[in-house]
Amino acid sequence: MVLGDGLNQEAYRVYRSACERAAALRVQATTLECGAHVLDFGVHVDGGIEAGIHLASICLGGRASVGVTSGDRSVWPGPWVQVATDHPVEACMLGQYAGWPVKQDDFFAMGSGPMRVRRGKEELLQALSAKDSQNLAVGSLECDSLPGCEVASAMAAECQVAEDALWLAVAPTRSIAGCLQVVARSVETALHKLHELGFPLESVRSAYGIAPLPPPTPDFALGIGRTNDAILYGGQVSLWVEGADEQIAEVGPKLPSAASRDFGEPFADVFRRYEFDFYKIDPGLFSPAEVTIMNLRSGRSQRFGGLRAELVAKSFATELT
Repeated sequence: MVLGDGLNQEAYRVYRSACERAAALRVQATTLECGAHVLDFGVHVDGGIEAGIHLASICLGGRASVGVTSGDRSVWPGPWVQVATDHPVEACMLGQYAGWPVKQDDFFAMGSGPMRVRRGKEELLQALSAKDSQNLAVGSLECDSLPGCEVASAMAAECQVAEDALWLAVAPTRSIAGCLQVVARSVETALHKLHELGFPLESVRSAYGIAPLPPPTPDFALGIGRTNDAILYGGQVSLWVEGADEQIAEVGPKLPSAASRDFGEPFADVFRRYEFDFYKIDPGLFSPAEVTIMNLRSGRSQRFGGLRAELVAKSFATELT
């Protein structure tokens, strides 16, 4: 089976489910004049927690379960976002990873979801030989405004599908749904870091991640900062792999966010220090605070990194009473 085949169809099912429950989820579906479909999760509507779960599931191509739970109260007493998948590479690397910067005149958004496989231009997807034969492109845009026909038509062309076969879910990070879908990327960050470190992703069989859901904020830099800090300083990921213990022991210390030179201060401060340029930030920072790797071959587990409650509290502006 070709990696990624049918992933857009799975995401489409989740998308259609959200459309059918639009009123309950506080989302709004529209069809642009060109025929492309847009589902607003928080630009002009309220959205919410359930909407965020659906949005994250669309990004993951329906190949993972997403939910809200409780976590370590000493780190964050509020809700936590959990993700579990038995298809980690497809769900996270082929689906969830925000690898498509969508630019058109003054419009900019980070694109994620299985539509990236249809586009097929990312090095990561080419390295994984990912393809989807379905004439359908489903994905999400992280931005503060809804795309128009010019943007949608250009995206459909890049995905080599008809405009009416493009289905876009949109939410800003400042919204509840947008915030939740970003925090649902704990496993994705771990897998991407493993890939960058040269660890074979095909050996990762299952994955589970949890990270605190921060309070949304209208401040752009602070909003991005909090969602990143949730994973960098509060994210815990468990991976089930088949490999050599020695290989895990070698790559493990480099895996958590603590291995980065930019680790140790709220992300908003790092972002400002680099003049709001993501590409100046050490790429090694984008990974969970703590990762446990369980080897299915040997039965041994190894844990790397640790949670930083004080940095989560500082980032989330937590007041103790």
